[in-house]
Amino acid sequence: MDQKKIVFQGEPGANSDIACRQAYPDFVPMPCPTFEDAFVAVSSGKAALGMIPIENSVAGRVADIHHLMPTSRLRIVAEWFLPIRNQLMAPRGATLDGLKTVESHIMALGQCRRFLRKIGVVTKVAADTAGAARIVAEAGDRTRGAIASRLAAEIYGLDILAENVEDEAHSTTRFIVLSKEPAVVEPNNGPVITTFVFQVRNIPAALYKALGGFATNGINMTKLESYMVEGNFAATQFYADVEGHPEERGLKLALEELAFFTQPKSLKILGVYPAHPIRATFAKRSQPEVAAT
Repeated sequence: MDQKKIVFQGEPGANSDIACRQAYPDFVPMPCPTFEDAFVAVSSGKAALGMIPIENSVAGRVADIHHLMPTSRLRIVAEWFLPIRNQLMAPRGATLDGLKTVESHIMALGQCRRFLRKIGVVTKVAADTAGAARIVAEAGDRTRGAIASRLAAEIYGLDILAENVEDEAHSTTRFIVLSKEPAVVEPNNGPVITTFVFQVRNIPAALYKALGGFATNGINMTKLESYMVEGNFAATQFYADVEGHPEERGLKLALEELAFFTQPKSLKILGVYPAHPIRATFAKRSQPEVAAT
């Protein structure tokens, strides 16, 4: 029997590849050149799942995903959090002092901004981290380095010149897992995340009114982002994550109130899926320490 496939954007050794291997060790990771290609692979049935990065705790959101998700007809069935450990690598025999340029994905360069400024190199944006490692390896130029994963260094035969060069130790990327079919998640059976998009009506205080139902029904909104629709400054779409299941009373009432203030048919639930266990640690981290008396 053929093993199931899970696609990711990038080349072998990318952080998305690592996330695939960690979250679905029984699946075969399959690289795709672009996010669009990854979405098509899942939609067409060439792959069962897609591992897609959505945001990083240091560098922010992956913008393309917000535009692709609402029209893809794919469902979010899981989430995965991957601590990011960036390695600075170069061809065998290279030295840190001899580097002139460092290339990587724009998110990785953003995660290592202070370190790169400190060593005084010119940065170059590449399509993805592992692709940058492959290109640097193929060029064989000891003045060129790349930022990528330890796995990428092993795959492409590069020396690691500096380890864990991310500016913040907490740098973590959140991934969503996509499938053609929705996840089977029962209400009132453990922590659940619901993801949806919506456009508010063009009336005063529409967003305030639309979100009021989440406050009055005790629903925690963990993510809310806005972005333009098709380059139209007058049309703003919102992307949101909330804790809870749409069939649970509180969230059901909140969504009903939200629908009243949104543009017709603009409210779309993209996924209802189990919350990753790491979320249970977030509240503990955010609680202020109380001095002993």
